[in-house]
Amino acid sequence: MPASALAFALAAAGLHALWNLLLARSRDIESATAVALIVAELAFAPVAVVVWRVDAGVWPWLVGSGLFEIAYFVLLATAYRKAPLSVVYPIARGGAPVLVLLIGAVALGHTTSWRQAAAVVLIVAGILLVRGLRGAHPAGVVFGLAIASCIACYTLIDKRGITYAGPIPYLELSMLGPALLYAGAVVRVKGATAVRAAVGPATVVAGLATFGAYALVLAALQRASAASVAAVRETSVVIAAVLAAVVLKERVTPSRMVGACIVLLGVALLARN
Repeated sequence: MPASALAFALAAAGLHALWNLLLARSRDIESATAVALIVAELAFAPVAVVVWRVDAGVWPWLVGSGLFEIAYFVLLATAYRKAPLSVVYPIARGGAPVLVLLIGAVALGHTTSWRQAAAVVLIVAGILLVRGLRGAHPAGVVFGLAIASCIACYTLIDKRGITYAGPIPYLELSMLGPALLYAGAVVRVKGATAVRAAVGPATVVAGLATFGAYALVLAALQRASAASVAAVRETSVVIAAVLAAVVLKERVTPSRMVGACIVLLGVALLARN
């Protein structure tokens, strides 16, 4: 994996853990997510115009990515309202590179090495420890797996789509539909007052970090394989586990922390391919 791609993916991991923490601690997670998405679209629009490069072939990929992105944000906001961050996040993030690898091998004909297979085993074992072998939070597990599926699908789509556009214009266009649809739905269900109440420093930072993190991922996808990028960015599971304990005061048991580190080890092994 090129050093530049590794650096981009690691930076994305830190930003990703940050914005998930900010949204998870919000009183109204759906409204906070809506504000963050709109803030990000507005903030990055001028940058997208300045560095604009979009070819006609990008549109099918933008539509496909957008559909999985809207599903991702709906599931994420609901998950953080119903289950602990320290359960949902590691399963969602740790499961994504495994699914990217499996879909690539089974559906797209990509070859799989012994190292990749070993990494999958480590990641799955780590996820089991994070979720707990007994008394696991059922909703957290289900939501985590559903979110992981969305991440895997839009990552594979974006790997192809990014060849037709620059990272910032691609991200701006792929998220425009999801941002407007999600924000519109939240306003309709909760009212404009609830959304306005969610506007604040935390949601603004979350919005900037949301787009900043995935812009870095797209830049990494231009330089390395989808499986490797998806794997490296999931180092955020360890960051999120620590933040959940320190900031959100969630009960993160030693086994969960060990599980998060095993996920990280599997991710590191996968990234070497």
